[in-house]
Amino acid sequence: MCSLETYKIDLKGLTTDETVLDFDLNDDFFQSLDGSQLEHGSLHVSVSIRKMTGFFELHFLTKGFVTVSCDRCLDDMEQPIEADNVLTVKLGDTYSDDDDTVTIDENEGILDLSWFIYEFIMLAIPIKHVHAPGKCTHPKRRQSNTRTAKRRTHDKAVAPTLAVCPNCGAYHIYHTVCPTCGYYRGKIAIVMDETAE
Repeated sequence: MCSLETYKIDLKGLTTDETVLDFDLNDDFFQSLDGSQLEHGSLHVSVSIRKMTGFFELHFLTKGFVTVSCDRCLDDMEQPIEADNVLTVKLGDTYSDDDDTVTIDENEGILDLSWFIYEFIMLAIPIKHVHAPGKCTHPKRRQSNTRTAKRRTHDKAVAPTLAVCPNCGAYHIYHTVCPTCGYYRGKIAIVMDETAE
């Protein structure tokens, strides 16, 4: 099992203006994260940390692949990942995460990179991921027009069943108030405006 302690960086302890950290991610990394949707992959992540006036700028370069399910045949496939992300980190009183700016407790100065790396990988995965043409084991077959038409035979408009109002004799839809006299099941439900007539 991968130890996530190696991804915790003491920003206050950095002595140089620019620090470069390299991480090689494998299956152990994804299995160590609680709630990870990925289980397999092989990636290299290079993180460049630059000390600026009042903040830190982190530059993430990610390259490799992760294993995801093909949307067409549901078999596993290797999805290439290539991402370039920037994160701004400030020191403050309390932790906050707003867009691309993160504020961490200035008393600790510790930043956990593991979840940021994971989120950047997830953002790099396309919404639709399918095998290259001809690589699916069970390609989706095209349905004929006849089969589609058979499925749609029940999609038709049905005329509502009408009932006769026992009070005025007008037709109205079952289980609804009579629009002519306002009666429902022998009792007046709506007082009709006589002036409208």
